Amino acid sequence: MKKQVYIYKAFERFWHWTQAILILFLAATGFEIHGSIKFFGYQNAVEYHNIAAYSFIVLIIFAIFWHFTTGEWKQYLPTLKNIKAQIDFYLAGIFRNAPHPTKRTVLSKLNPLQRLVYLGLKILVIPVMVISGLLYMFYRYPQKDGGIEVLNINSIEPIALLHTLGAFLLIAFLITHLYLITTGTTITSNLKAMITGFEETEVEGKVQVQEQEKKQGQEEKILADDLLS
Repeated sequence: MKKQVYIYKAFERFWHWTQAILILFLAATGFEIHGSIKFFGYQNAVEYHNIAAYSFIVLIIFAIFWHFTTGEWKQYLPTLKNIKAQIDFYLAGIFRNAPHPTKRTVLSKLNPLQRLVYLGLKILVIPVMVISGLLYMFYRYPQKDGGIEVLNINSIEPIALLHTLGAFLLIAFLITHLYLITTGTTITSNLKAMITGFEETEVEGKVQVQEQEKKQGQEEKILADDLLS
């Protein structure tokens, strides 16, 4: 039978949608700074981009705090279990209307591929974007009132290239993410879940679900212990 399960908490949804809006706005203003589009005007685009960037950093700080205080960081621990089945599903099974190889639960919201991709975003792409963005803004800072000499970079070009590369990676992720949103049990089911927090899932029995969640929790604890040891 089917049951409505509360998967995504209020802050999780707030963080998700705020992050999406900020990334899209940063992309739009960033490309205007590069001269690819014209909408706000160059000077305004720079100002808006910087404001959105600081807002994004504040959001990241709150998100990190929330993930570690709630234990939600364990959702991103990589696992090889079912990863081949998940790859096969995305490459072929999805076009044959095959069932999803993994089931989303409160303790396991991400499939194996999502875990790898989201972990990569959080520990690689987004940190690169933030650091290169700050260097982009303050690379001449040492010349003002005698700042930190180590930041006195002679050329902004490497920073700009790194920042732009990160932007394209984020856009590629967003495009893929938007497509995969439509691959739920219905075209809009994943979208509704991230709006309401509830997702309709197949429940085969209360005892079986509890056993699955207990097993998942034990596996994540082992992964967490290995990661922290």
